[in-house]
Amino acid sequence: MAVCFRCHRTAPSSVDHYRTLARKNKVWPASVPSLLAGHEAIRKWGFQMKSSNGYPLNVVSSQKEEPYIVHSKAKEDQIDSTVSITVVGASGDLAKKKIFPALFALFYEDCLPKHFTVFGYARTQLTDEELRNMIGKTLTCRIDKRENCGDKMEQFLQRCFYHSGQYSSEENFLELDRKLKDKEVGKSANRLFYLSIPPNIFVDVVRCASRTASSTTGWTRVIVEKPFGRDSQSSGDLTRSLKQHLTEDQIFRIDHYLGKELVENLSVLRFSNLVFEPLWSRKFIRNVQLIFSEDFGTEGRGGYFDNYGIIRDIMQNHLVQILALFAMETPVSLDAEDIRNEKVKVLRSMRTLQLDDVVVGQYKGHTRGGRSLPAYIDDPTVPKGSLTPTFAAAALFIDNARWDGVPFLMKAGKALNTRRAEIRVQFRHVPGNLYKRNFGTDLDKATNELVIRVQPDEAIYLKINNKIPGLSMRLDSSNLNLLYASRYPREIPDAYERLLLDAIEGERRLFIRSDELDAAWELFTPVLKELEDKRIAPELYPYGSRGPVGAHYLAAKYNVRWGDLSSQYS
Repeated sequence: MAVCFRCHRTAPSSVDHYRTLARKNKVWPASVPSLLAGHEAIRKWGFQMKSSNGYPLNVVSSQKEEPYIVHSKAKEDQIDSTVSITVVGASGDLAKKKIFPALFALFYEDCLPKHFTVFGYARTQLTDEELRNMIGKTLTCRIDKRENCGDKMEQFLQRCFYHSGQYSSEENFLELDRKLKDKEVGKSANRLFYLSIPPNIFVDVVRCASRTASSTTGWTRVIVEKPFGRDSQSSGDLTRSLKQHLTEDQIFRIDHYLGKELVENLSVLRFSNLVFEPLWSRKFIRNVQLIFSEDFGTEGRGGYFDNYGIIRDIMQNHLVQILALFAMETPVSLDAEDIRNEKVKVLRSMRTLQLDDVVVGQYKGHTRGGRSLPAYIDDPTVPKGSLTPTFAAAALFIDNARWDGVPFLMKAGKALNTRRAEIRVQFRHVPGNLYKRNFGTDLDKATNELVIRVQPDEAIYLKINNKIPGLSMRLDSSNLNLLYASRYPREIPDAYERLLLDAIEGERRLFIRSDELDAAWELFTPVLKELEDKRIAPELYPYGSRGPVGAHYLAAKYNVRWGDLSSQYS
């Protein structure tokens, strides 16, 4: 792994490179053996050993000596290679609101390679200058500005270009290839394509790009946005079609929730803190809740949403991926394949979801504070009489030794009373609790609970029981709270920044492998088919409420109370 010193990240490289470099030059500096050992440690364990002064052990032998690693691979890469990033669907909302701003943020933080070019590709007729004006309106700088923001924006925009073409035209992609080569001249060319387009044209774009616009001197990678099909069959068809033109290693299936700071922190929280790892099992955990809610409806996106629904849009990808990370066994290493292997084991150990363990709902019109809030079917882009759920709750189970019998409850919905995404871990009651009289008959009030709030206001807090100061024995539930905004005042990078940088560096840990995708669809496809075949009507709930009553009955079925309903952070 080669270290990206500026943004404190690691980029893939090979120990063999350093051996080859030394042999080529017929020299073995004194630092090379330790350098190789250090890189073997990084490759094996995922971290770099440091001396007490903060420098890697294999880099600095004295305060005057410069890091050997900077003189070799990093500098050589900057001189001899370039990265061309093509955003396909550049005129769409996702590209304008997320992808281009994320690329600029990486440039602002000096995390992009020295030589890079950004191309927008879409059917819309635009000039380079019109593209720059369009995306320039969405770019922002970090709160902790270190240098002139306007200058950095201008530098970034001057590296942005545009090519108009059809998504199914090999000739148009060949024209794009010529423009890319004009910018890549004299350098080893690496190319990244981001498919910010509807899934029905994924294959056409991949076919054209692979045949006429792939790099002949470096790597070519393709980032694919969800949805990855509608069920097991369509997902499998899409994967097979993509693999006619790409290898699995070239396909980066993105789920932006895996790039969220608190989601990435899951494994750190669990595997580097002795206080948590021994408790992470059925012996101490009573249930796990994964909660996603939005306080707005489809707002004109109903046409797209109605074809998928909340289960496909949120549960089958975002929440199941978080569940797999939460529940997996300790991986052999931090290598991407070792982590993804453990996630697949979790998914394959899960019971197929049954209709009895699912509640679906749809928001209806509501008047609140003199304001009229629309129903889902009032959206002009939604078909009249649609039964597509905008809310779902489900109980899932993992049939393995660690989690046998522990309910994993999910709920996700639109047009609810709050916006949140969180993981709630409710622990078992204390056996023979000496203080149960102080809590009365409701032992749930005495239950310890760990909450990982993914968004908004990122936080980790642990609910504990505590004596209220005073002469009497009165107990209270209090929170040990790590609020990220207070502890880490630096702005948290957007998930797309992390994932784009990973794709450029070839780090696949936070991307979805094809067998992961297959296993996730196998969980949900039967119940989705049953819901649609039987045309099961969703339970209506008012816009801005907590959701349908049926979700509470589902939780009660497994002796669970939704934690977000009583939390002081609700």
